[in-house]
Amino acid sequence: MNKKERAILIEKELGRLYKNPKPPLDFSNPFTLLIAVLLSAQCTDERVNIVTKDLFKEAKTPEAMAALGKNKIFSYIKTCGLAPKKSKAILETSKILIKKFNSKVPQTIEELITLPGVGHKTASVVLNQAFGQATFAVDTHIHRLAQRWKLTNGKNVEQTERDLKKLFPEGNWGALHLQIIFYGREFCEARKCYGLECKLCTTLFPKRNSKVITNKA
Repeated sequence: MNKKERAILIEKELGRLYKNPKPPLDFSNPFTLLIAVLLSAQCTDERVNIVTKDLFKEAKTPEAMAALGKNKIFSYIKTCGLAPKKSKAILETSKILIKKFNSKVPQTIEELITLPGVGHKTASVVLNQAFGQATFAVDTHIHRLAQRWKLTNGKNVEQTERDLKKLFPEGNWGALHLQIIFYGREFCEARKCYGLECKLCTTLFPKRNSKVITNKA
């Protein structure tokens, strides 16, 4: 089975398991999505949704968020990982959106990554889920599974993103981003399977008998 054949099989199986996948983070507009994704670094989606439930009642716009101030923001998100750093980033991002972008979340990667705490992956998620742009955000789950499935050599997340974009139809990138993450969490975890146990790994590589050691993102 070559790489393209593996991609077709993977897409078919993921589509069967996760039809019409929905984003796991709760949000009501591009700004709240941006903040939720920023908070999700080193924090579970479940925890993010818990803290943002109250935070977003108080602040759904950059103006309202900036008005809270760093300490108040921290009081809402303190149970998230890296909360002090994220509190500062959320406040500064809100101020920059007000000053430079007329309180609107920008719609380009180049502009988004100028915001504190916003990297390429966060920007890609926002562009796809808030604005419907064709992006393929690669997180640690996707980076790991792409290597276990031999869709990339796994040098870094940037290379993984480029390789996956070549293999899958552009219109399916957003759904696949979610489907691969969900599959990685449920069946092909970081400290389990190792390319030897889950249905996709064993179907794609029935003769594999040694663990896949993945390059870190």
